[in-house]
Amino acid sequence: MPATAGAGEIPKAPGHRLVSDYDGAPATAASVPGRPPPQHPYLAPNGRSGMHADAAGSGTHPYLGPLGRDPSVTSEQIAPLGGECATATFDSAGRLVTVCGTFSGFLLKLLDPRTLDTLAEYKLPQRSSTVEAITRLDFSKIFKDTSGGAYFYLDDQDRVVLADSRQHILRIAHTQAADGSWKFVVEDDWDLTSHVPHDCVSWTNLFPSGTCDPVTSVMPDWQGRIWWVTRLGRVGTVDPRTGVIRSVQLKGEEIQNSFSVAEDGVSIVTDHALYSFRAAADGTPVTQWRQTYDRGTGTKPGSVNQGSGTTPDLFGEGGEYVAITDNADDRMNVLVYRRGVDVPAEDRLVCKVPVFGSGASTTDNSLISWGNSLVVENNYGYENPTSLTFGRSVTGGVTRIDVRADGSGCDTVWESDVRSPSTVPKLSTANGLLYFYEKRPNKLGIDAWYLTAVDFRTGERRWSRLTGTGPLYDNNWAPITIGPDGTAYVGVFNGILAVRDQG
Repeated sequence: MPATAGAGEIPKAPGHRLVSDYDGAPATAASVPGRPPPQHPYLAPNGRSGMHADAAGSGTHPYLGPLGRDPSVTSEQIAPLGGECATATFDSAGRLVTVCGTFSGFLLKLLDPRTLDTLAEYKLPQRSSTVEAITRLDFSKIFKDTSGGAYFYLDDQDRVVLADSRQHILRIAHTQAADGSWKFVVEDDWDLTSHVPHDCVSWTNLFPSGTCDPVTSVMPDWQGRIWWVTRLGRVGTVDPRTGVIRSVQLKGEEIQNSFSVAEDGVSIVTDHALYSFRAAADGTPVTQWRQTYDRGTGTKPGSVNQGSGTTPDLFGEGGEYVAITDNADDRMNVLVYRRGVDVPAEDRLVCKVPVFGSGASTTDNSLISWGNSLVVENNYGYENPTSLTFGRSVTGGVTRIDVRADGSGCDTVWESDVRSPSTVPKLSTANGLLYFYEKRPNKLGIDAWYLTAVDFRTGERRWSRLTGTGPLYDNNWAPITIGPDGTAYVGVFNGILAVRDQG
């Protein structure tokens, strides 16, 4: 491969000259005080390591994101169709490391953070959901599949750790040759198939008779074990020093989201309950406590399954809380719990706060947490890139909730009408701005997508910058990520885009 390879900009659909290019005015940076999440010893620095930015799942970045000063937009098309680059991480030199989903398989990529040119690429196996979608003409299977490497992390040595669609966990480094070219090198490969059913659909196995249980996410604990979870409720560990694998199954429960890690344990949410785990001496996951929640009576439009759509947030001035959302039928609730293993069951719930409108509330993205504050967005009505074509949008809404200083409950601080259909939003703690990926209804049928900045303190919109038009610019559940140089990156259906200040 040449030193760099560019594929060109993502094409815009007609109508981009008929919508506003920029609204609002540049913001003034006003950092938000607070204590950042503890730095995990086996992860890249906070803000660089994964989809949710750190081990606590805070959704915050310590970098100064764009302030809206004549912001420019660049993009990179990864494939003719598809190519979305979801999780974005940054190595110690600021290079962008990401996994991009295509119809032929996932691609692990090393990108230049300024030009978005490809520096190195490693092809991962095709997911069974892609084969099913093509052979059975049911593409919804792709959009509700969180396996195959979409959730990965960058460790403290700039190595990618992910679970591929073969139920293998890989640890992959990137190295530079004497001629300046880059390549990915698989350093470790741990086979989970003795613990995970793997009779999956493939081109040579179109009608399997057994069970396929994809691995959805991986994260390390404070001792360096690699934890993994599967869609059908398996929770396991790999000891990277010995290769020993241990697992348990939460029967009848599904895990579709990632999970969070603190020094005292691992927090995992299924479609039935929130768990705190620790590892036994041999690595076997052990439940420290379990808390059920209202999972409702069905899957809402805007949810992957019948359960919480959030990765647990570990937060609070002393790290004493964990927050998720439920799936209650009428109005979704933000739930805050006390984390300690010695907390009496009747004292665990701090608050239960209903959010958004009756009959139109759900989220399938994690909360943002900073200090005692939480921010939640409404994804109700979003299913896939066809959901919002012809100028349609979602009900939308964003709410900030604060836990009271004395822990006696929670209060709603502000509500916003921002329509952010499916992004994992982020907070720049250096400038006090929240970033959302917004789509507004348009009577002309133009599908215009914007990066929108909102004041964390007040909920007021500061500015919006048009990124592109058409379904190729739909982020389809991918997060916003603030890079070390202040660029805001967004994975979109056809690749990745970058928004940065010019002024």
